[in-house]
Amino acid sequence: MSRDPLQVDSGVSDEAYQDRILPHVSRTFALTIPQLPAALRTPVTSAYLLCRIADTIEDEPVLSAEATLVLLRRFVAVLYGGEDPALLAQDLAPQLSEQTLPAERDLALNMGRVVRVTERLGEPQRIAIQRCVEVMCSGMHQFQCTASLRGLPRSSDLDDYCYYVAGVVGQMLTELFCDYSPGAAQQRNALDALAVSFAQGLQMTNILKDVWEDRARGACWLPQEVFTRHGIDLAQLAPGQRDARFNAAMSELVGVAHAHLRNALSFTLLIPGEETGIRRFCLWAIGLAVLTLRRIEATPGFASGAEVKVSHAAVAMTRFLTSVAVGNDWMLKRLFDWAASGLPLASSSAVRRPSRPALHSPEPAAEYSQPARRSEGRSAH
Repeated sequence: MSRDPLQVDSGVSDEAYQDRILPHVSRTFALTIPQLPAALRTPVTSAYLLCRIADTIEDEPVLSAEATLVLLRRFVAVLYGGEDPALLAQDLAPQLSEQTLPAERDLALNMGRVVRVTERLGEPQRIAIQRCVEVMCSGMHQFQCTASLRGLPRSSDLDDYCYYVAGVVGQMLTELFCDYSPGAAQQRNALDALAVSFAQGLQMTNILKDVWEDRARGACWLPQEVFTRHGIDLAQLAPGQRDARFNAAMSELVGVAHAHLRNALSFTLLIPGEETGIRRFCLWAIGLAVLTLRRIEATPGFASGAEVKVSHAAVAMTRFLTSVAVGNDWMLKRLFDWAASGLPLASSSAVRRPSRPALHSPEPAAEYSQPARRSEGRSAH
């Protein structure tokens, strides 16, 4: 009998569990995280998996908004040592429906393993990860509670949404990179200024690619004000419609995402050239995002993310070219320009600077600093 790829022996280390589960919940991060220097692979893996657990709780369709919020708050309490992860996993298990993928269920129910790895990290790494997940859980839930097919009202709302689901990750990665690399730490202020934009470029690319899949789940993260200018009502959209006005609005957002990805390249070039692992981690994600935008722009009327997915050959070429040029800033800029050729580009004024604070605070939120009372820790179900 073949072995279940998700099955992990109890004697296997928590770090080994993380490495085993990662490819089953993210092929992209399973590709990029191993490029990082060894000292960063474990904390970045832990951080991603914790964010994925939060996503799994938030995305569970059978949970009410109130029950979801209770579970997210308990999850943050677990990260700060205020609740036993085994108790939360026990309460969560019967509330996950069949719509939750097996790998995501496995990860959520083994949250204690990931939490233990995080607890063993150095203090700066642990604090950065805790703060990231805490902010993400709070902001992500606010947006999910109001999600609808009408989209987000304004472009600034899209910026805020991207901050909570991705920008905080950019800030956290900056903290981890600066803690590891003295050369990166010398560029901390400049990196902080670009970190949120870096992450927003990647997130916006995913939003544009997955617009129809999100709509099938009852959500739309596009800004209505952009589509209103082009005479489009987001609430009336259906996949496969041929409408030049919709394509023009999408192209405008492609231009904004392109501008953010240029900031992502600037962020990456602030990392010292000798830190090739960190640079590859960033560059592979940026390169794939730019190529995805190219596919979106070249495929008006696409009806699914699969239609604009980057080919395996393009992925391989991106990996090869960026690895060859990884330490050469001039060559990397030329490669980016070549990959982005023909894409619309928004003005710098369209790329809003985040008003959110950097994740430097060493103090955990007061509500998570003490063990949670059992009566408050039970879900509404």
